[in-house]
Amino acid sequence: MNATALVNRAIPLIFVLLWSTGWIVARFSADYADPLTFLSVRYLLAGGVLVIYALIARAAWPQSRADYGHALVSGVLIHAIYLGGVWWAIRQGVPTPISALIAALQPILTTLMAPALLGEKIQVSRWLGVLLGLTGLLLVLSPKLIGVNTDAMRANLWPMAVNCIAMVSVTLGTFYQKRFIHSGDLRSITVLQYTGALAVTLPVAWLIEPMRIVWNPLMIGVTAWSVLALSIGAIALLLLLIRRGEVSRSAQLIYLVPPAASVQAWLLFNEGLSTIQIAGMVVTMLGVALASRK
Repeated sequence: MNATALVNRAIPLIFVLLWSTGWIVARFSADYADPLTFLSVRYLLAGGVLVIYALIARAAWPQSRADYGHALVSGVLIHAIYLGGVWWAIRQGVPTPISALIAALQPILTTLMAPALLGEKIQVSRWLGVLLGLTGLLLVLSPKLIGVNTDAMRANLWPMAVNCIAMVSVTLGTFYQKRFIHSGDLRSITVLQYTGALAVTLPVAWLIEPMRIVWNPLMIGVTAWSVLALSIGAIALLLLLIRRGEVSRSAQLIYLVPPAASVQAWLLFNEGLSTIQIAGMVVTMLGVALASRK
């Protein structure tokens, strides 16, 4: 196996490892910043870094108004509505394991919609992988799901609905990305995506939040990681995966994010990791491998 093949195989794993650190960013930023305000800063900084990089590298920019519009719309769907909805919902009281479970519906929804929207052929083995991945994820989340207060859930029906809308938005965003942005330089396209995300998120933050951010060494570090590792690194890999492969296969990687986050919590914060969770991780990986197999 040559170096290029190794890199291609490593891209999904690197994406999962980076994307799964999002919960750390949300956890550390919660005490010092309002969610939509923080995301607005994140989009602004990430877009600023990327526009400088794109100009220095002389990256090609879209040639038509339609191409500009497609990039802006995909940014609204994938970043503004998805991340904004999830972060706001969790901050309003939606338990993190419930939010993770809602996110786990994305691979199922994607697999259901892929044949009609993109003409992808979904084999029985892929459906088995999707269901196996969901089963494993339920095992991983089971200790935290058991501890969820049902009364609190009933009191947070609206934030949970927003969380569901966010999940549908990122699903539609990946289809939109695959359908309308199948070519072009991803550096300039991502700049436009963050422009669209900022144009939606910032006014909403101004309307519903005090726009509080307390800058200290921790927040500076969290912001830097959020911008460089998540908004630039992980998103670049996600867009690359969507462009190179079938959307339904890329979506299966979402199943691996909660298990990766659980391992990070065990390593960084000494949170418990039970036998059933470890078994769930193995089942999830088997399901993703089966669903992603060409």
